[in-house]
Amino acid sequence: MHLSLVSSLDTQCRQEATFRLGETHGNSVVVHHDLLEGYVVLRRIFRNGVLIERAETPLEHGCLSCTVRLDVVPTVERLMDTDCTHVVLGLPPGVATGLVVAELTARLGDNILIDNAVLAVDPAELEHQIWDRHTLFESGFTSARGDDRTSGEFLITEFAHVDTVMLQAGLGAQLAGSVDKESSDWHSGVQLMTQLAPHAVLVEAHDHFRPRCYDRREAASRSRLGVVRVPVRDRSGEFCTVLHSVERPLHPERFREALPRLAAGSHWLRGRLWMASAPAQRIGLMGIGPRVWLENTGRWVADQEEGLTANTGDADAVLAWHPKFGDRSTVVAVTGRGEDIDGGEIRSLLDACQLTDEEMAQDFATLEDPWELESSL
Repeated sequence: MHLSLVSSLDTQCRQEATFRLGETHGNSVVVHHDLLEGYVVLRRIFRNGVLIERAETPLEHGCLSCTVRLDVVPTVERLMDTDCTHVVLGLPPGVATGLVVAELTARLGDNILIDNAVLAVDPAELEHQIWDRHTLFESGFTSARGDDRTSGEFLITEFAHVDTVMLQAGLGAQLAGSVDKESSDWHSGVQLMTQLAPHAVLVEAHDHFRPRCYDRREAASRSRLGVVRVPVRDRSGEFCTVLHSVERPLHPERFREALPRLAAGSHWLRGRLWMASAPAQRIGLMGIGPRVWLENTGRWVADQEEGLTANTGDADAVLAWHPKFGDRSTVVAVTGRGEDIDGGEIRSLLDACQLTDEEMAQDFATLEDPWELESSL
């Protein structure tokens, strides 16, 4: 059976996208899942635009993972025994595509073929959502009270996982009767998307949609913390991406002082760090709108028991292998408005964070670890 997955923060965007995808096959079923107050999942199934089933499933815990495990995946299993050959899953707002793909793969394996993973977005709202400090629950996107992700964190994660982005006017614009696809906000949002999701196909309402074959492994590779993918063109209208790498380890205190300046004005800051205070650990860097964090993602390939070799399954390690340092290095990319992002300053800041010749000769263990990265695994 063929599947198409549609995620979104906006129920109107999701609805438009799911019904459009339902038209790509002759025997499609469209399913909308929504997590309601009181730990209840509302499920609606449509065929040819007609509602054929409406049901509610109570959950013991009102979390999105339970929604997927106890209702979304069982619905797919049930539909596999019917005559439909294509199911469009409209996921509850805030549910991550990666979570659903992992659960479907674990439960159903090769019995399903995912055509597309689609994110439905209102471009006019994108920049505001990236910078929104409120959680998904506080903003009313989900009734899962424990969900402390921001809308920006959800969107950046989804951009990495999906292969298609559908541009749809959101519920607020449609209710206000102010859908303007020629507005500066709409055009800015489209330009920003080409920097945030350079791998994805952008589909507007008038575009012809062609089903694809979703590559789960490639999506997982793009989504790994510390991986850096940049557009072929470093500038799209008002937005740009600056990429810089340095060979030597970073001095932790100098990097701590430089980080606020690196993140200032950045819509999306990401990369992997070789930190002198945790030299064997690959440190992931992520900054989305107002939030920035560092995370220990495990040992560098060069520091694993197999020894210094580029013959590994880690594509980033193979492509960036250094004859002396192996895969250890710092790679950072910064995406934001061109007026706010100074490539020269970013490169100078990172270069200044590298250890000097004298520091390279010293024992790294004497350096303080302000983020306790060495012991965070």
